Amino acid sequence: MEYTGRRKFLIDATKAAGSAVILASPISNLAAIQPTDTWTVGQIMDLFINDVPGGLIPNTVDVLHAGDRDMQVTGIITTMFATVEVIRKAIDLNANFIIPHEPTYYNHAGKADWVEGLDIYKFKSELLKKHNIAIWRNHDHIHRHFPDGVRSGVISKLGWDKYFDPKNNQVVVIPEIPLEKLIEHIKQKLGITMLRYMGDLAQPCRKILFNPGFNTGSIVIPVIEREKPDVVLGGEFHEWETPEYVRDLQLSGHPISMVIMGHADSEEPGSEYMAQWLKENVKGVNVTHVPAKNPLSFM
Repeated sequence: MEYTGRRKFLIDATKAAGSAVILASPISNLAAIQPTDTWTVGQIMDLFINDVPGGLIPNTVDVLHAGDRDMQVTGIITTMFATVEVIRKAIDLNANFIIPHEPTYYNHAGKADWVEGLDIYKFKSELLKKHNIAIWRNHDHIHRHFPDGVRSGVISKLGWDKYFDPKNNQVVVIPEIPLEKLIEHIKQKLGITMLRYMGDLAQPCRKILFNPGFNTGSIVIPVIEREKPDVVLGGEFHEWETPEYVRDLQLSGHPISMVIMGHADSEEPGSEYMAQWLKENVKGVNVTHVPAKNPLSFM
């Protein structure tokens, strides 16, 4: 679908986390959705979507999980997950618009049918309604943005911008470094306390398969076959797929390693990227990035 400055956004009413979502408003140009004094939730959503090559993505998971398009925005929070802690922080900051990267109610598609009876669903949705907070998930569109907002955010945090080609964002080639030093660098730059790895700590690493967040083995393994990286750097994998494939490669004599950062830690810088985009494009609204943090600890 070709990018155009004139686009009509039309999404059927979509049920997500118990909220009907309608993303429908014709947009003639960017100036038409840039108010001088106040912003609505829908105007901010449309502004970002209009900045994505191809515009609105069909059948997207990027829907409102709470609130509605016409709400006046008092402040914006970006984060990986709209946790109860993040919602409470938004309340403290008088911010009534949260833009997470991942779902609010524990399922990728955003359908709430099977969670509506859970006590935590009721608690969370009532907290959002009480404080008049809107949540718009921005997953598909920030990945479709050019450059990919998540990957670019992580690369910048790692200090690898000059080694990164946004047109070939699956691989980054850095100056050679032992695996142990690479792990130390990732932990220090991304603020990760502990991560998991597989491989010889002395192995030289230069070519990195870069896969923050999650992808299935059917997606990652063919890229490993094609690119022959020294190390697979990812956020989260089905453990019976890619890690087992890498283990067998190692056992058959291939010098390859794997580093698993954790899903939240591996993509949180993408929400920082989103915060920066908002500060540059949505003037007059306070924007704060609140890290969701990795919920898991290691003993």
